[in-house]
Amino acid sequence: MTRIIAIGECMVEMAPSESQGEYRMGFAGDTMNTAWYLRKLLPPSDHVDYLTAVGSDATSAKMTGFLEEAGIGTGQIARRDGLTVGLYMISLADGERSFSYWRGQSAARTLAQDAAALDAALDGADVAYFSGITLAILPDDDRARLLEALSKFRAKGGDVVFDPNLRPGLWPSSEAMTDAVMQAAAVSSTVLPSHEDEATWFGDADTAATAQRYVSCGAQTVIVKNGPDEMLAWDAGTTSTHAPVAAVKVVDTTAAGDSFNAGFLASRIAGQPLDVSINAAANLAARVIQARGALADVT
Repeated sequence: MTRIIAIGECMVEMAPSESQGEYRMGFAGDTMNTAWYLRKLLPPSDHVDYLTAVGSDATSAKMTGFLEEAGIGTGQIARRDGLTVGLYMISLADGERSFSYWRGQSAARTLAQDAAALDAALDGADVAYFSGITLAILPDDDRARLLEALSKFRAKGGDVVFDPNLRPGLWPSSEAMTDAVMQAAAVSSTVLPSHEDEATWFGDADTAATAQRYVSCGAQTVIVKNGPDEMLAWDAGTTSTHAPVAAVKVVDTTAAGDSFNAGFLASRIAGQPLDVSINAAANLAARVIQARGALADVT
């Protein structure tokens, strides 16, 4: 049995429907998307929990119910009176998405207020998964508290998995984002960056430059996602390249990276070799981007 705990923010998602000008409501968020796909992929004997905070309102209750129905553990979700959950709206243009956010009263910003609660939540887990967005929504002290908890978890033998998921608009400054991402990479055993994001932000000339940055922070495994192009992996000192899957019709790229991460982790947890795991991840992401919204039917 393997226990995975994903850490971050689940939000109300307003996604375009098939009907022009209409939206459908759901729940999503980068780390929650990965948890959702992990739950679909892993056997029932493995546990997938979600660590966040929600409000005491009806929408928060509905979100928690959604997670429970999906088979995701909610025992590590804190309830905060007077707060609620965030909301985002997806706009699509030729399959590429942009987002508008409303998260000023999001309880998830408080998910790392209590060091003892973080340690207790991680106790007994095998894998902890978080992202740059997890870090971006937290106050400075809470961010440091979370990274300290993850550092202790890794020191005890846990696998800390980090997707940098660079979103400059969520940060007060470029320096704040860069510093936090590098601090997070330093406590992580596995890093799953996107070359497109990294090249835009850090000016990486190629996937090797992206991988090297995170290897230098101490990661044991780095998988550089690269959209429709060749991916690069660095694992235990060995570098390898991996071909993308055949081209597909892109409907919505929401959760492409999140589902890739889930496919990779599920395959590795099942004991599959690196190349098989990367191929499984790429194939899952290819299926997801052919559907609308973050959570596609992949059964």
